[in-house]
Amino acid sequence: MQIYLQLWVHSTHVLEKQIGDTMTEDILDIRGWVRSGMDFLSENTIGMSRHWEYTDSVAWFLTEFLMCALMFAGIMGTLLVLLWMERKVLGRMMDRRGARTSLRSLWIGENGVTAGEWWNQLPFGTGVPIGMVNRALNDFAGNDHELESVSRVQNRGYHGVWWLLPGFFQNLADGMKFLTKEHMVPEKADHYVYEVAPFLIIATTVMCFAFIPLSPNYYANNSEMSILFLMAVFSVAPLGVFFAGWSSNNKYTLLGGIRSAAQLTAYEIPLLITVLSVVVISGSFNMIEVIEFQADSGVWNIFLLPLGGILFLVVMVAEVERIPFDMPEAEAELVEGWWTEYGGMRWGLMFASEYLRTYAACILFAHFFLGGWEAPFEDSIPFIENLPHIMWLLPKAWLIFFIFVWLRAALHRVRTDQILEFGWRWLLPLSLVNLVMATILRLWVYDGINGEWPILVPILITSIGLVLFVLLSIDEDPEALAAQTRPFSVQTTDVASPGQRRSD
Repeated sequence: MQIYLQLWVHSTHVLEKQIGDTMTEDILDIRGWVRSGMDFLSENTIGMSRHWEYTDSVAWFLTEFLMCALMFAGIMGTLLVLLWMERKVLGRMMDRRGARTSLRSLWIGENGVTAGEWWNQLPFGTGVPIGMVNRALNDFAGNDHELESVSRVQNRGYHGVWWLLPGFFQNLADGMKFLTKEHMVPEKADHYVYEVAPFLIIATTVMCFAFIPLSPNYYANNSEMSILFLMAVFSVAPLGVFFAGWSSNNKYTLLGGIRSAAQLTAYEIPLLITVLSVVVISGSFNMIEVIEFQADSGVWNIFLLPLGGILFLVVMVAEVERIPFDMPEAEAELVEGWWTEYGGMRWGLMFASEYLRTYAACILFAHFFLGGWEAPFEDSIPFIENLPHIMWLLPKAWLIFFIFVWLRAALHRVRTDQILEFGWRWLLPLSLVNLVMATILRLWVYDGINGEWPILVPILITSIGLVLFVLLSIDEDPEALAAQTRPFSVQTTDVASPGQRRSD
């Protein structure tokens, strides 16, 4: 056992030395701080006992454990931004004023009914501070709004002083609601598989972030094959989706599970080929080395592989089953798809896993194509390099999530046969073309001696990509539009704006 621990510690030292030789400096040396603290703790505990030879091993174990916990805390803390952004952006796009503000029910309840002080029902007295916050908000902000309709329906909207904050913590209120819901298992369901499936989904989803770094010194694992491990773990969750649909013993859930399995099979292969193109052009399976390669070469991969960026975005939308590729759920025909028979915290866990997978997709896009935590023109502007790297990564990921929300608001749901045809007939051949392009660029265009790309290469590729995008986007037929007739119009000439009262 001692030999295995020593080998593990030695290999970790070697790996970090190799990565650290080329790694960008970061003002937030989180991993270094944790390691220093664990070294001090281990030396003053284990190091002073008869088991002193395990001092270094225990320090490394505690470091890895704490970094996993800090990664989980960082991901879950910043995940609130995604949920808040989706509510706000969709409310703005759909011109729904009340939907853009939330959390009002936290203290006034639904329809003005508080159902008693529900926070007092939380275990171990955890609801006491919530009650204090509720009373403070009620006294300070009140519950009236300038829009009569919003006040009348008692929308879940804290319309307080700051325009930015309302609705940010609605997700915490929803999580508390799921915790208090009763867990019910269908009588004829496969109980064991029914219970295991949600935890299989959430466990593999959380495990993905063990291989996704947030900065050069803020990560849980930095294996040489981190991208390969990530793709393997990322592909396990669909099995949990199928098990959840099958074990519920419901026709709707079974159809949702079958659709999910068929859809994810069609899109998993293009995803792996697209990721392989990133590995080929970067020359490494290590996530941090892929990011550092973009910084050292001076060009983000999006300017070299614009087709790969589009393919990765489309495939990830289908992988996380978001509109327009959400046929496994399709509430219009399958009630709630494979979710139908679940409720309570298990439903909440699967709901959280969906957004965590979406979050992982956004961060991966930033890592693979937008230079990760590297800032644009970092070498030209002095003060930029002194900022924490995570401040550049998270806005990139949130920007990609904005595109996810935009697609949800703009596109309709696609039929199952259209989803499968699009995956097999279009995305798979295009992903192979993208892989060939990445191979050619790496072998015959990249200057391996100087470690840089010829300046004309990204300019030419980006220009060609933009021209093709514009040409392919112009698909309107003027004659068809002129001949088109509608029985009624869905457009309004007077669009509602925040704070506006309609005279009618």
